[in-house]
Amino acid sequence: MKTHILARLALVSACGIVLALATAAATPASRSKQTKPPQSVGSSRAGALVDRYQKTFIIDNYDEAAKSGPERGENIYVFKCWMCHNEYAKTGPPLKNLFQQSELFSGKPVNDATVAAQIKNGGPGMPSFGTDMTGADIADLVSYLRSGKCCYEGDNPLRNPRYAAKETPWPVPTGLTGGVRGLVRSAGESALEGIKVQLIEPNGVRVTVMTDENGRYEFPLMKTGSYTLRIATPAPYRPYVREGVRIDGHAMLDDIVLERDPKAGAGTLPSALPPVPAIESQMSGSEILWNLAGTNEQKFTFARTCGAGCHSFQQIFRNRFDERSWRIIVDRMTGYMGNSLIVPRRPMTGKAAIAFAQEKDRVIRWLSEVRGPESKDAPVHLYPRSSGSSTRVVITEYPLPRTSMSPHDVFGDGKGNIWFTSHKTRYAGVLDPRTGIIKEYKMPLVPGALPGTHGVRVDKQGNVWLAEVWAHVLVRLNPRTGKMKQFPIKATVPINAVGISNFALGPDASIWYNEVHGQIQEISPKTGKVVRRFFLKKNPNPYEDEVSADGRFWAGGSPVGNGLDYGEILDIRTGKMYELNSGDRVHSAARGSFDPFDNAWFGGRDGVLMEIVNQIGQGKGAHIRTFVPPTPYFPYTQFYSAGPDRNGYVWAGQLHGLGFVRLDPRTGQWWEYDNPEPSAFARNTWVDDSTTPVTVWYVDFFTGYITRIQPLDAERPAMKFSDLPK
Repeated sequence: MKTHILARLALVSACGIVLALATAAATPASRSKQTKPPQSVGSSRAGALVDRYQKTFIIDNYDEAAKSGPERGENIYVFKCWMCHNEYAKTGPPLKNLFQQSELFSGKPVNDATVAAQIKNGGPGMPSFGTDMTGADIADLVSYLRSGKCCYEGDNPLRNPRYAAKETPWPVPTGLTGGVRGLVRSAGESALEGIKVQLIEPNGVRVTVMTDENGRYEFPLMKTGSYTLRIATPAPYRPYVREGVRIDGHAMLDDIVLERDPKAGAGTLPSALPPVPAIESQMSGSEILWNLAGTNEQKFTFARTCGAGCHSFQQIFRNRFDERSWRIIVDRMTGYMGNSLIVPRRPMTGKAAIAFAQEKDRVIRWLSEVRGPESKDAPVHLYPRSSGSSTRVVITEYPLPRTSMSPHDVFGDGKGNIWFTSHKTRYAGVLDPRTGIIKEYKMPLVPGALPGTHGVRVDKQGNVWLAEVWAHVLVRLNPRTGKMKQFPIKATVPINAVGISNFALGPDASIWYNEVHGQIQEISPKTGKVVRRFFLKKNPNPYEDEVSADGRFWAGGSPVGNGLDYGEILDIRTGKMYELNSGDRVHSAARGSFDPFDNAWFGGRDGVLMEIVNQIGQGKGAHIRTFVPPTPYFPYTQFYSAGPDRNGYVWAGQLHGLGFVRLDPRTGQWWEYDNPEPSAFARNTWVDDSTTPVTVWYVDFFTGYITRIQPLDAERPAMKFSDLPK
């Protein structure tokens, strides 16, 4: 058992984000032959399977910044080339000024034809992208390499054309009800439940509600004006879009009548849909995995090794490579250390190396079978839509001002603003949820360090703390003056490997950090010096740091990776550390926070929520409980972060699933809230307890939206200790 755990840990910790960057976002087999993606602005267009507002489809086609030319080429470069060819990498040669060179490494002259052929055919250490990219893709990429703008290093990401909050001021609704209403039904007159009805504001903000069991929906009260009305992820129905819809008060809108796609029922199963890009762009990663061919062992090995949160499943499955290319890609992941995949890792030895090689080979061979150039997919089935009380929610999506930002964390300040970080660019920023306007801050560069921020916290004085992950630096930003101060943090690994990622702030603004091997450090926010140290014996590198609201307890989970069952809680007052494990139920706890009773909650990469039950104050120590969701795709749907609210509910994004879940630990009841886009890639969940009902925030790493979730029925009387399960 320990050998397999080491192998999984080695593969996952090396996995990083290479599939999201070096090989991501291509579509299935028909993608390589498709030169123009299908577009629709309504349900009337014959054969349309997706409309032009579907963000995941836009991502898959590299159309986030432009439809063609060098700007689209830069988007492709970020996904396909950046990981190996950026200036910090130790592998492929930098591509800046490529067209000013006389010849390629192969000795051939540098021109459009030879560069395109190199991309298509690959080389000894380079995948063959000819099976994965269209001729138009390669032409746009070559035009970017030739343009003189190459190459992207996170310093000036492309502008997002869907962000219009500054140019088109428009208020974003804060309420939950009182706006326009309507009915959604099928062409056969049946009312449809769980349909996601969306209004897109002139500023690009999207507000989505769901239909109840009678097919009825109601929006929050919104400013009178012209909006786009659409159905988000309509499959198995045809797209429905109406532009220029006048929204005024609480008026009734015309019925929305959805037509079932005529291709539904492909094969021998009446509910099946064709496995084409336009359909798969409306599916979550766990749905795609569940539908793919293969044994449970193959799928489970894949999920455990490549599903820890470095990238989405969608960004893997929308590629088509031969076995040689898949092997190069997986070898690149497993041969390098840390999320940046820049610094080579130490080779494994002994039994761990043998098990590691076997699992890696299993993943490569399976990917070659189900995502090879000639692979044929069977008709697919979708996850059932939300129903009952899970439809009582308002979801608001705020576009970021730039593309390719790899957004990571969010955290709210005392003024109702939401701060966010960017994992591989110099930009962090703050969102005004009332307007959708974002103010950007450019982080200072540290020589030799990849730019990018990870964790973000706001102290009681309003100072914003950000972790420059690869530079091993904490930054304190004063929003009133815009001034920044850097605090170098001691590193036990080389720069650009595993840097400072997560940290906690105590109620006195003290900084808590554990990524120095075997130590939890309390750091002074004034001097940046270590004040106290506490030592770990069983688990030297928990991934998360959390401090309770009263400042008495620190808690952490497992290291990066799957198949681990650690959890720790420290009584800061006495200095006693409780190092725990969950026994047979592994959880691979990643990130989370404390609930009102000083119990610590974490999202588990092995698909469960983990609670450290804190009975230290009662003289009973602490122990671990785990909670398994009722989703049919468990264990392919995993968690990364958990956020308890003031009412005792626990919120978590389904890392490769359709949306968020809410757990009531007292009863074991779960709610599932589907997102408008088929992704809930939440690396960090922040719960705003100051609102009624509570508000849940996260930024989706895959789609790039800052997302606000407002449940309509998440209030109840305050919990008491007597309410808690024993």
